[in-house]
Amino acid sequence: MSVRKIKTDVYAVGAIDWDRRLFDALIPLPEGTTYNSYLVKGGEKTMLIETVDPTMTHVLLGNLKELGVDSIDYVVANHAEQDHSGSLPVVLDAFPMAQLVCSNKCKPMLIDLLAIPEERFHTVENGATLELGGKSLQFLYTPWVHWPETMVTYLKEDRILFSCDFLGAHLASSDLFVDDKAALHIAAKRYFGEIMMPFRAAIQNNLDKISGLEIDIVAPSHGPLYNKPRTIIESYRDWADPEPKNLVVIPYVTMHGSTKLMVDRLVGALIDQGVTVEQFDLTSVDLGELGIGLVDAATIVLGAPTVLMGAHPLALYAAHLANALRPKLRFVSLIGSYGWGTKVVEQVSGILTNLKVEVIEPVIVKGAPTQETFAALDRLAGEIAAKHRENGFKAYSD
Repeated sequence: MSVRKIKTDVYAVGAIDWDRRLFDALIPLPEGTTYNSYLVKGGEKTMLIETVDPTMTHVLLGNLKELGVDSIDYVVANHAEQDHSGSLPVVLDAFPMAQLVCSNKCKPMLIDLLAIPEERFHTVENGATLELGGKSLQFLYTPWVHWPETMVTYLKEDRILFSCDFLGAHLASSDLFVDDKAALHIAAKRYFGEIMMPFRAAIQNNLDKISGLEIDIVAPSHGPLYNKPRTIIESYRDWADPEPKNLVVIPYVTMHGSTKLMVDRLVGALIDQGVTVEQFDLTSVDLGELGIGLVDAATIVLGAPTVLMGAHPLALYAAHLANALRPKLRFVSLIGSYGWGTKVVEQVSGILTNLKVEVIEPVIVKGAPTQETFAALDRLAGEIAAKHRENGFKAYSD
């Protein structure tokens, strides 16, 4: 079992999923994840905050049994997504007197997703408080981190913020609190890039909402807890800041080597111009790493050869990903080669409709790159570097 004491009468009772490698059939989990659930015992009542993914229901129930929990008064659902809520039907059956606490928007979602009877709900307004006897829990609406119904729960006496997906990370670890700051920082940034990045404005608003709280511990629903919460809160402010860094991200795929030669030339020219570059071979990259790169990038240059007049499918997927994640990019361009005809530029431009970017003239050539091609790539690098300097983008060091 994995019961761990956080503070007096506050316990972590969730599950560590060491082996999971894909989330939502989409997001890579190279280091697994956790489904964090928390038990708070007051002098009069007991509250369970979040449940776990349904595959780990037995772990949660075993942990509650280990603690000798025979009654629960409140079960809090900060978020309706099933990795948090999936165990609710079983937990509510096991504790028939428990009320399900959630936001007004969360209630219909849980009814739709899990068929929970309406009479089990106790909805709370933004700022509402429940008293357990010596421990008081406040609920703050934090929409769009990353669903519209999400809220966080704040334990006033112990200064613990149960932040749900907000400020979390997909990282399986036996450490209760953050130990390896570097590893956790990467995992948290990956999580931000994959899940939170489209909601940067909402994140800034929600950071302001919690700024007045006295927080000693951030207890998210995924990953280790923070007993130095300033670390993750300041990181989120940086990642959500609308100003990008002096960074170019180049995802590419090459079929017969021509596009790779063009990528190599562009990367070298950008480095010579003082621009930081991250390149990603789309045939082998973990797309979470591409998401990390997009968090800070000012420019994306997509390297795409032509297949049957269109862009290579892997390049198209990268374009769709960038469009969905809505990073704070300012500029976009495209490089690649074709054999007998191409509509790559038109196709990719039609995908990137969510991005408010300036398109820098692409370098698309017929056949293998020539000296003229390399000169055009050098000019592209110079134009990108000049635009970064004009906008005063800060150095990228993360």
